[in-house]
Amino acid sequence: MFESFDLSLVDWSRAQFALTAVYHWLFVPLTLGLSFIIAIMETIYVRTGNEEWKRMTKFWMTLFGINFAIGVATGLILEFEFGTNWSNYSWFVGDIFGAPLAIEGILAFFLESTFVAVMFFGWEKISKRAHLISTWLVAIGANLSALWILVANAWMQNPVGMVFNPETARNEMISFWEVLFNEVAVSKFLHTISSGFLLGSMFVVGISAYYLLKNREILLAKRSILIAGIFGLLSSLLVIYTGDISARTLAKAQPMKFAAFEALYEGKERAGLVAVGVLRESDRKIGDKAVNDFVFRIEIPGFLSVMTGGSPETFVPGISDLVNGNPERGLLSVSEKMERGRIARDLLIEYKEARKINDTEIAESIAATFRDRKFNEEFFRYFGYASIDKPEEVIPGVKVSFYTFHVMVMLGFLFILIFSLALLFLFRGTLRKNKWFLWIALFSILLPYVASELGWVLAEMGRQPWIIQDLMPVTTAVTHVSTGSVITTFILFAVLFTILLIAEVSIMIRQIKIGPKN
Repeated sequence: MFESFDLSLVDWSRAQFALTAVYHWLFVPLTLGLSFIIAIMETIYVRTGNEEWKRMTKFWMTLFGINFAIGVATGLILEFEFGTNWSNYSWFVGDIFGAPLAIEGILAFFLESTFVAVMFFGWEKISKRAHLISTWLVAIGANLSALWILVANAWMQNPVGMVFNPETARNEMISFWEVLFNEVAVSKFLHTISSGFLLGSMFVVGISAYYLLKNREILLAKRSILIAGIFGLLSSLLVIYTGDISARTLAKAQPMKFAAFEALYEGKERAGLVAVGVLRESDRKIGDKAVNDFVFRIEIPGFLSVMTGGSPETFVPGISDLVNGNPERGLLSVSEKMERGRIARDLLIEYKEARKINDTEIAESIAATFRDRKFNEEFFRYFGYASIDKPEEVIPGVKVSFYTFHVMVMLGFLFILIFSLALLFLFRGTLRKNKWFLWIALFSILLPYVASELGWVLAEMGRQPWIIQDLMPVTTAVTHVSTGSVITTFILFAVLFTILLIAEVSIMIRQIKIGPKN
């Protein structure tokens, strides 16, 4: 059904999509977090009538607006790339993937954009309470907009709520609610928006620290740190909690990714969680893939088993178990999955042949087979394995997965410390005296961006070679266009996005230096 194209085309198409996604995600999390902080500040203004809170709200709203405008541009390009670069993918799952994207478009361009205009230009034109409602609707709308993107992405990680139609060779949605409440979607949404809250909070704390270092806007800075510090600390704890839920979900939906981010090759009970470690390649191999041993590691005994199944006795499958199979644990080998995938693919080819010669009886019989739940559970769920050449191809980049996960986790605990110290020094009245901390807070603005991007690297690189888990590898999803055209657009996008990023940072810095209006 699908062709495997030139690998350089696949690599450049992936690179272009990754470039767009990385740049887009530089803008989105600040929108998610800053919108709620602004709404909280305006709520305090409406309740107290204190004009200083209104001044604060307007200042942070200005920075929000700069970021929001540029984020929209990269988001539009990202969605178009599904059709231009990944047309086979879009055909295969368009009936499912298109629904959440359409809802996201409605929220973004009708609800969110409408109330953004009211929020910015309605201060003197509507009542305080009406304006406050518009601000909260922008915050809620921005996060609901993110929900639908994450629902679509989660379906790629854990395809549910659909049936395959052999006549069109497309997957069709049969349960919208199953897609929406996909366990991967729920955990991904909560983890992503809480990380956006964290990033927005760190941004506010860092900019406020800048004002304290410059001995400017003291009241604004302290009040902003109070709001962002509390919001950020709660968000940091929520990030840790939702990250734990996400890991448990991954252990069920994407066990290979789970094993890769712990560099676990041999499955075991009482599996330990590696807190810190350094990897090296060993002489051992799985197929043609080298096994990674540890130069050194600090491990929490039994904790990976507890994280996975709630008990130290839980068996956690390793990469070797998942590739070679483990009959005692009910794990199929990749070779067996490849055979089952080929059975499903061959049946589809047989269906096409029957349709071509107008053999209605055979065609109807095969179509009924594809609708059969047992067939889907035993064979079609491995459809993508028919396009895998060697079992070891399903192993993602272990080093990339391992290091991105562990750096992200370490940064998560660092954020808790920073927010806690900010609030401690603020309540003690020693914030301005601890200049070392203010400098740390200022430069820490960059760290949530690093953690957020690493989270997406882990999510996407950790599931390779799949664009849809177990159903479609990346190599069969790409659009058959010339590699040169993809390289050209990659360069154009790289230049455009870099200019946009420089423009945003420059405008942001200039606005921060100007400060809030009196």
